Amino acid sequence: MTATPEPSRPATFDLEAAADQAIAACGGDAREAVRALLVAVDFLEAEAGELRTKVSKGYARGRLPAARTQG
Repeated sequence: MTATPEPSRPATFDLEAAADQAIAACGGDAREAVRALLVAVDFLEAEAGELRTKVSKGYARGRLPAARTQG
């Protein structure tokens, strides 16, 4: 057993439907959908980095990956 289990997805997750939904949410503009998703990913990475600093090293026991650097 590994220290970090593989993330599981719901059995009903449909990548094509999710992509279509993201494009539809941006008025059918695929470029705008990609831009919105990149902004969302950047926000979530920043939030994860902030939370990572608040978790004690003893609690995490080295299981947390190092924060990514923006380049």
